[in-house]
Amino acid sequence: MRSKRIVHTPVLLHEVLEGLDLKTEGSYIDATGGEGGHLKEIAKKVKQALGIERNKEQLARIQELELTNVVLEKGNFAEIEKIAKKHGFENIDGILFDLGLSFWELVHLKKGFSYKKDEENLDMTLDETGQEKASDILNKYSKEELYEMFSRNAEEPKSEKIAEEVVRQRRERKFVNVSDLKRAIDSVFGAEDRRVYSRIFQALRMQVNNEKENLEKGLEGAVKILKIGGRLVVISFHSVEDRIVKKIMKKNNMELITKRISRYDDMSFERSATLRVAVKKI
Repeated sequence: MRSKRIVHTPVLLHEVLEGLDLKTEGSYIDATGGEGGHLKEIAKKVKQALGIERNKEQLARIQELELTNVVLEKGNFAEIEKIAKKHGFENIDGILFDLGLSFWELVHLKKGFSYKKDEENLDMTLDETGQEKASDILNKYSKEELYEMFSRNAEEPKSEKIAEEVVRQRRERKFVNVSDLKRAIDSVFGAEDRRVYSRIFQALRMQVNNEKENLEKGLEGAVKILKIGGRLVVISFHSVEDRIVKKIMKKNNMELITKRISRYDDMSFERSATLRVAVKKI
């Protein structure tokens, strides 16, 4: 038997398990398998669970945990309703969405997710579906399209100036790696600004992976397969995500029973996390 690896402890683990209100005979779904940290703990307390993960390397890492009562599926959580029904998961007791990148993804995929890795290529794809890379977007989008992306996905006040600078700089040199994008941002602000870096890199990653649309579809699908009294638990890491979560919960007349905001220091790879737990009423 293979030795089981050490699992990175996910953020708000205790609060997530409490929010799911785990019952031994219940059915639960982790829509964002990640490194398997949540799934491992859920599996200890319930009869069966379903884990969804879109990245094949991370899915393989979850498989290494040998969770015998967990069904795993490679897929996008936007298709959660279809995936759940495929495996016979209906009238679900609890569903979890942890919307942050895992520590392993940031460190090992080397796709330019973090502004701290100057040498990494601007890829930012989370799976192998053939979508545009971040560098493609920076080198092809019009100034207006770049402005709309930065302002919509990052709510960056200087989105227009950053878009103009990207277009100006790519005439002389195509955007390839992390340092290229930071150079364009620095030209607008006159100095390094890690908060702006974070917002702009976030905006690009969201665009590459169609994250806003996938989140809306995934949450709507999750509500449909939850049983009455079932719980939806979502951890988001910026206001754009949290606004979508709040909207879907309100639209479906769910009762919000927990909201918690946790903030981390600059050494953490996540700046803050918002946990929402809601119950399906009708």
